[in-house]
Amino acid sequence: MKLISAFLIGSLFGLGIIIGGMGNPAKIMNFFDIAGTFDPSLIFVMGGALVTAFFGYRLVFGTRNQPMFESTFDLPIKTEIDANLIGGAVLFGLGWGITGFCPGGSIPAIMLGEPTVWIFIGAMMAGIWITKILKP
Repeated sequence: MKLISAFLIGSLFGLGIIIGGMGNPAKIMNFFDIAGTFDPSLIFVMGGALVTAFFGYRLVFGTRNQPMFESTFDLPIKTEIDANLIGGAVLFGLGWGITGFCPGGSIPAIMLGEPTVWIFIGAMMAGIWITKILKP
């Protein structure tokens, strides 16, 4: 049941990414091109995600003591802003701005037939692998 639940939730997330345009690198690049072909529509997608998460977290944590298929919630324990967090955020932003893909949007973009998504996913996997080797 846990696997089916994860598949359904992941599919719904991917569908939302595609419908919202987050899997289209041209739309992302236009969002970042403030001086040129700026497309502000992704602000509404991100705003909708923020509102959904805001109320969703309150609903889940306000009504449940544990997840449906686990014994405890797996929440981050670190709360400080450190060099790893800042460095990761900078790399994420640079990668998103240069390629038009983010990790969450790249997987559903495979279904759109975007050929450059494979280069992005390969580079992302290489980066994850290198990070695991250099910083165990």
